[in-house]
Amino acid sequence: MLFGTAFCENITVFEFTETELKELKIRKVKKLTTYSIGSNEDGNYLKAEAQGVGSGLGKKIEIDLNKTPYINITWKVEKDLSGVDEKSKKGHDYAARVFVVKKTGLTALSNKAINYIFSSNNSIDDHWRSPYTKNSIDYVLSTTKENLNEWVSVKANVKDHFKKLHDIDVNIINGVALMTDTDQTGIEAISYYQNIYFSSN
Repeated sequence: MLFGTAFCENITVFEFTETELKELKIRKVKKLTTYSIGSNEDGNYLKAEAQGVGSGLGKKIEIDLNKTPYINITWKVEKDLSGVDEKSKKGHDYAARVFVVKKTGLTALSNKAINYIFSSNNSIDDHWRSPYTKNSIDYVLSTTKENLNEWVSVKANVKDHFKKLHDIDVNIINGVALMTDTDQTGIEAISYYQNIYFSSN
C-alpha cells in the first residue's frame, strides 16, 4: 500500500487499434479523411490525412466530469493549414481537433460541444463560437506557430470550460470525437493523435 501519494484516476477514450478503428462511428462531412494506425515508443497512434475531405471518428462514452474533469491529448501536426481564417465558414478547417459532447437535445446539432483544436493560425487559449452552430465552441490547445511537426501533450478542464464557454453546469459528457478536415479549403493536412484520456488532476 502506498502512503502519501495522491491517487489519479485515468479513463482512456481511444485505444487506437485496428479493431477499434473499424468500430468507431464515422461522421462524414465531405468524403472520407484517411485514418490509419501506427505505433511508436509511447504506444499506438492514429494518423490522419486529408485534402479537400472531412470526416470524423466518434465514440459514445460517458465521462463523469466530477471525478475526471481533465481531458489529456497528445498530438502532432505534420502539415498544417497556415494562412486560413479558421473563424470563418470558408476557413473552418483544422489539421487536428478533438470534440467533447454533451447531449442536450434530440439532434446532433442541438448538443453542446467544445471543439479542442490544434490551430494553424491562432494562439493557445484563443476561443470563438463555430461559424456553423452556436452550440459548438472552438478552443485552441495547441498551435503550429509554436509546435509544427512536434508531438505535444496538452490538458484542459472540460467541466470548467462548459461553464465558462456555454454557461452550463455539466456533470456527464456523452461522447468524444476527433476529426482532421480540409473540406472547406482543399489544402492538405497530416496529423497524429495519441493518448487521449480523462484524468482526475
